[in-house]
Amino acid sequence: MITCSWRTRCGPPVSCAASYSLTSSPVKSDRVITITVKAMPEGFLSTHLVGGVAPGTIVRLAAPQGNFVMPDPAPASVLFITAGSGITPVMSMLRTLVRRDQITDVVHLHSAPTESDVMFGTELFELLRNQPSYQLRLRTTRSQGRLDLSQLGNEVHDWRERQTWACGPEGMLNDAERVWSGAGIAERLHLERFAVSRAAVHGQGGTVEFARSGKRAVADAATSLMDAGENAGVQMPFGCRMGICQSCVVSLVDGHVRDLRTGVEHEPGTRVQTCISAASGDCVLDI
Repeated sequence: MITCSWRTRCGPPVSCAASYSLTSSPVKSDRVITITVKAMPEGFLSTHLVGGVAPGTIVRLAAPQGNFVMPDPAPASVLFITAGSGITPVMSMLRTLVRRDQITDVVHLHSAPTESDVMFGTELFELLRNQPSYQLRLRTTRSQGRLDLSQLGNEVHDWRERQTWACGPEGMLNDAERVWSGAGIAERLHLERFAVSRAAVHGQGGTVEFARSGKRAVADAATSLMDAGENAGVQMPFGCRMGICQSCVVSLVDGHVRDLRTGVEHEPGTRVQTCISAASGDCVLDI
């Protein structure tokens, strides 16, 4: 996963960033990388990348981060579970396996509303024709409904023996975690999330003081420290905005903050990730 950032000037300077999965193979020799961006109505950066960036524009990319990777050599048997745009990181893996001639036993379950909605459909069906060891099982959710992972054995009888990579909607990934944990093989499941998985919100938030900037912001318990700072005009360090890259870490001088994913509270003197932490009472950050 890489972080792509864009700086715009509509009134005060605003920094926008988002994380995207590589869809190109890292073993390509032409030094070209690709990402596949879906324009989202609520996403400034995605809509701008799709419709507003002219060829030749220089876009800042952060270093790749994350652990959703395929080892080399690949496992003897692999299961991919993808849905919608969750196929993007798996395309990089499939392209890499093809280039390394390592498609030995791959089962790929992919869900999309209809067959015409399948991203990379032409390439996937060509792979199915040309690679006898690649099995693509497409589920069209408008006619067949969603994949029920509790009945996965009906689709892939040996799923427990396979190393599995899954990417897609949050609900599907949460179901996968429950199924693999229930089977006692959580270590065989590798997930890529497109959004932060948040715990239930507790507490009332508080006043966040940004010590070096001399600014303050009142934030509720669901607002990240990063958002609170940017809304107050503080130049917050940022990267993936998902708790992966550690680019946003600052020191907590006083007070307590809560991890939005786990609910764990951090004590004064610790360093916290501002993109996935919120005020748990009044607090002071060293920025």
